[in-house]
Amino acid sequence: MAPPDPSRRNEQARQAIIAAAFDICVERGFAATTIEAIAARAGVGKTTIYRWWPSKAAILLEGVEIHRDASARFPDSGDIMADLATQTANAMGLFESDFGTVWRGLIAAAQSEEVAAQGVRRILRGSIDECVARLAKARDAGQIRQDLDLELVVELVYGPVYHTWLLRTRPVPPDFMRTVLAALEPALVPAADRA
Repeated sequence: MAPPDPSRRNEQARQAIIAAAFDICVERGFAATTIEAIAARAGVGKTTIYRWWPSKAAILLEGVEIHRDASARFPDSGDIMADLATQTANAMGLFESDFGTVWRGLIAAAQSEEVAAQGVRRILRGSIDECVARLAKARDAGQIRQDLDLELVVELVYGPVYHTWLLRTRPVPPDFMRTVLAALEPALVPAADRA
């Protein structure tokens, strides 16, 4: 079966479906979000939804990409530590919004649903690549060590974000990531630049 032609989508219906899926997921949780409920709230038939998306996860992933693109870009002020602080604070703010409720549901679904897993990996890969590109620029400018595995740096920086947010292990103060980055900075910056 050929994939649906995106150019045949009615844009107004598409936006209504994504908004309905997001709203229902925020209100009821991922597990209780159904194609039937999305269709009813969006004012479309289930066949319209299934013509464009294979599952509720696919709808929500498209919505996540839209919301993420608008608010999670990586800054480039010329100071990598300041940029990491800004971007991680932005990510944590996004996670505390309705976006975060949907993203948490998709991450949970990714443990058992292949559509969700592929989408979550694709979105994360884009974010990782963006951060690696910014870190490479900082490395080339001498702001971080030349010998660092940049993907490992991404994991070290964002691991605490996901750990505290997904597992809710403790309250997260507003300056949480500044504290994390201050702890990581000695491992990232060249020895000659350490204060």
